[in-house]
Amino acid sequence: MSTALTTVTEALTVAAWRDYDPAACELPGMYLGEVELTGPLGEESDRLWESGARRVRLPEAVDLADLDAPGAAERAVRALSLVRDLTARAVLVEWKLRLDPAAPADTWRTLSHLQPPRRLEGPADAAGDLRTWREGHYLCKCLWRQGPGFVQIRDRRWGDLRRFTAEEPEYHEAIGALVYGTPADSVAPAVLADFLEERLVLQVGGLAWWLPYRVNRWIQEAMAI
Repeated sequence: MSTALTTVTEALTVAAWRDYDPAACELPGMYLGEVELTGPLGEESDRLWESGARRVRLPEAVDLADLDAPGAAERAVRALSLVRDLTARAVLVEWKLRLDPAAPADTWRTLSHLQPPRRLEGPADAAGDLRTWREGHYLCKCLWRQGPGFVQIRDRRWGDLRRFTAEEPEYHEAIGALVYGTPADSVAPAVLADFLEERLVLQVGGLAWWLPYRVNRWIQEAMAI
């Protein structure tokens, strides 16, 4: 079975600041400049956090409407991975999202555990969807954790709490590959089908990408989550 995407074909450049507050970000020393992310996204997210970044802006929209161009799916997955990983750290992420107008009307809700974008394009009621996303967003809305011999996902994107627990090694292996995107046909079909049914994986062109995040900052005691 193939592993996750590891080859970085082009850099992802973001702007970063040391504070969440736009007014504070205007003070001397708060702007970290444009940061070029060329390595694996897990490492780059850690690097941004450790450098003091608490507000990060992606200059280009994450485009899920036009994935036919070479490298388009890989670029989209790379940007989504950064948004997911920074959301898990409660970093303020300023980004834009373009969805395929022909996609299911609730596609945005699949991504609603992520920091809400500044602009949403594609759906017929994009403004209304974005408003609902912003009003209903909170940290820990869809997360996963690794326990001794099991993986558990806790998902509140749909209004109720849904749990998915997997003990089989093939599920653990698949998650390791899916976290930063992998060709969909490289994942065991039965495992992928289960994840797709639970809407824990997003198909981006020919890639499959893992939606939940491993939270880095709890909003309350872990037992309450």
